[in-house]
Amino acid sequence: MPEVEGGKRSKKKFKAYTIGYFHIDIAELQTAEGKLCLYVAIDRTSKFAFVQLVKKTGRTSAAAFLEVLVAAVPYKIHTFSPTMGSSSPSRRYPDGPMARYVTHMFDLRCQENGIEHRLTKIKHPWTNGQVERMNRTIKEATVQRYYYDRHDQLEAHLANFINAYNYGRRLKS
Repeated sequence: MPEVEGGKRSKKKFKAYTIGYFHIDIAELQTAEGKLCLYVAIDRTSKFAFVQLVKKTGRTSAAAFLEVLVAAVPYKIHTFSPTMGSSSPSRRYPDGPMARYVTHMFDLRCQENGIEHRLTKIKHPWTNGQVERMNRTIKEATVQRYYYDRHDQLEAHLANFINAYNYGRRLKS
């Protein structure tokens, strides 16, 4: 075969990030009692995961999740990249007339903790692939494999799974 100029392209390496860059998402889980919403956060570098079950999502629950996450993570969080739809700030009218005067509760919590808040495009799950894959892993390990009569059964099993994920296996350092 004739030689082609340039040959094979070299593989591009992923950009290196410092520990403390979290991806956040919301997933729905079902038990016999009804639907629950699951906030999921995963560190881009260390793969440390944190979850919280809530009955209803909204601005206040998203801000409360952020506070609990900051308290639970053993290191400084510097960036968030959420794909949380309408509960994420400035989604409806980011350039509207009141956008300059109204600050979302989630943004306030980020400012209080010195965290940069990056937005992703709506309906573009591939921009936040790590947390989407974590959602799938959690669902495969819980609601797709076991039947739960009550919410507290799911909460207990989910807590055991996340502890085993974070501390029972070796994560990246």
